[in-house]
Amino acid sequence: MMAEANAAPGASAARSRDLHQRTGPLILANAWSIGSARKLEAMGFAAIGSSSAALAAGYGLPANQVERERVPCHAAALAAATPRPAPADLEDGFNTRPGDRAEPIRLAVAAGLAGGSMDDVTGDEARPIHDFGIAAARVAAAAGAAKSSGTGFVLTARAENFARGRPELDDTVVRLRASEAAGANVLFAPNLPTPQAVRAVCAAVSRLVNVLMGPLCPDWTLEELRAEGVRRVSRGHALAKVADDAWTAAARGVLEEGRFRYRRAVVERLGP
Repeated sequence: MMAEANAAPGASAARSRDLHQRTGPLILANAWSIGSARKLEAMGFAAIGSSSAALAAGYGLPANQVERERVPCHAAALAAATPRPAPADLEDGFNTRPGDRAEPIRLAVAAGLAGGSMDDVTGDEARPIHDFGIAAARVAAAAGAAKSSGTGFVLTARAENFARGRPELDDTVVRLRASEAAGANVLFAPNLPTPQAVRAVCAAVSRLVNVLMGPLCPDWTLEELRAEGVRRVSRGHALAKVADDAWTAAARGVLEEGRFRYRRAVVERLGP
């Protein structure tokens, strides 16, 4: 029942396409629940995305360990909660053969999602990143499915080197260029470490570049990112992590100190 509360397939994607044509940077607010999605919309964020790491944490699981069926269902629930375009974190597409990359795109389109990101992670710690040829073929399959849907689905291709212990900028650029040639609409290399690396990626491609501002990223400002050529900014599971840390600290204080220190913060925000 993923698409039950969504508009006709393609409506959200069309709005997302329009947003991605603006000068930007477009700020993608990554939600972790229906309530957080609605609050982020009310604050004025133009697009609401999902986070696979936040979803996994909600189930008490490590990142990328959620069953494949839950990911599109969760993203669809967020999309149904708000009229804002809702791209999804589709992880590695959940399959290993290049042609199978079409299935997650079809599911995402049917759910009314505006777009989705696909990464090149293998799930194998000894060999964390797909070989170049396999990675490129998987992006091509995903891009073909997105295009054939006729909805304007925005496909984001991720090159995960820097997030997986392989700080290889040249290889990252080559992978992003191949993804651009294969038809990806947005290019994304999580955890780029310096402004110079961000600038190099933005200069190497003509498609929109997304930069992650997660918990471990440098403290760049939006204006600094704009100056380097960035046109979209996502937060991954950062906001979910902040929320999780806050309630965990409040609960630990009761258990370990026998104190209810969180009450003051609640009263200051909400009133007695």
